[in-house]
Amino acid sequence: MAQHKRSNPLEPDKSRQPLTITYPNSAGIDIGCAAHFVAVPPDRDEEPVREFPSFTVDLNALADWLTACNVDTVAMESTGVYWIPLFELLESRGFTVFLVNARHVKNVSGRKSDVLDCQWLQQLMTYGLLSTAFRPTDAVCVLRSLRRQRE
Repeated sequence: MAQHKRSNPLEPDKSRQPLTITYPNSAGIDIGCAAHFVAVPPDRDEEPVREFPSFTVDLNALADWLTACNVDTVAMESTGVYWIPLFELLESRGFTVFLVNARHVKNVSGRKSDVLDCQWLQQLMTYGLLSTAFRPTDAVCVLRSLRRQRE
């Protein structure tokens, strides 16, 4: 009987590359209807995870805090319509915003809180493991809003 040489799955695979930091200045935001949870890299603030209510003054405070923490890239989940005001505010402030499909990041078991969700988004964004969802141009968004209002 011929024996086949099998590779041991426990041996390190030489073709695998270690994860590299792609976006070192990234933040993760878990969007909610009443509040947003935001995580920045742990070395940027004594309190690297904060909760911000969803009122305009609080969204501006959130953007100010991200600026103070030297964040330039933000990942947020696209759930409902609650992300739109924050997305537009952050974009207008010069942040690179990744709108992430919630289905692509929810498949990890054990994450049950908003704090853990925003930290998970921040970690995935740091290593460049998230891709942005489709977002039409501003002109198309305005046209869609007008059409929806008329309907």
